[in-house]
Amino acid sequence: MVIKSQENSFGAWAFLIGVILAIIIGLSTSLIPIPALRVYSAQIYAILVLLGLIVGFTIQVSGKDSQAFLLAGAILVVISKFGMESVTGSLIGLGVGDTVSSVFGALLVLFVPATMIVALKTVFNLAKI
Repeated sequence: MVIKSQENSFGAWAFLIGVILAIIIGLSTSLIPIPALRVYSAQIYAILVLLGLIVGFTIQVSGKDSQAFLLAGAILVVISKFGMESVTGSLIGLGVGDTVSSVFGALLVLFVPATMIVALKTVFNLAKI
């Protein structure tokens, strides 16, 4: 029988729900228009930011895990930001550029708060005397 750690369970579920919600939001903006999501987009993006903050505060990363999380988070943020700008121009002929850009934008709203909180926690841990 495998014993599973429960300390990161809440943060992992918040992260999974946030990624699924970000993809649904990104797809709903242009590919599958859902009117209710357009009306409540500000509230939905606020939920994504809140989920990102929850992930950042609840996930227990220290030492090597912290470095891996920060590296992966920084890469995701940079790729999402550059992907938003470059995909729109390169995939415009296929008609999916706006959709992919919207998905990247929604993922940014989730990843940036989580990465910033973990980075701040890491800096404060390093500054301990």
